[in-house]
Amino acid sequence: MDLHDAMTFAKGRHQGVLATIRRDGRPQLSNIVFSLEDDGVARISVTDDRAKTRNLRRDPRALLYVPGDSFWHYAVLDGIAELTPVAREPQDPTVNELIELYRAVSGEHPDWDEFRTAMVNERRLVIRFRPVAAYGQ
Repeated sequence: MDLHDAMTFAKGRHQGVLATIRRDGRPQLSNIVFSLEDDGVARISVTDDRAKTRNLRRDPRALLYVPGDSFWHYAVLDGIAELTPVAREPQDPTVNELIELYRAVSGEHPDWDEFRTAMVNERRLVIRFRPVAAYGQ
């Protein structure tokens, strides 16, 4: 599967597994929810204290496994991650990006003010994952 086909496959899906690299070189796997946007970037909401966040700060290389409708149908996107700043204020750009991610995955939230406050309190940020290669079935 080439990169274009894998991106087409992943677009519209929202569940996957993110593989990052631990300090000792072993993989760290995390079930995640993502949104792959038209700009070719998969966005993932994470908290600042997670292993995947620490791993990506140290080494931005990652893989995103996207399952299909059967066990034998999947795509793996190989890419580089960029981390936004941690949400610090309810109106900051990171919180605005988290809102767009939420909308892409889940639609409208019943209380955006509550959501904004929660993003700051949870110390959330966005992983911007840019695929550069792919494989799959």
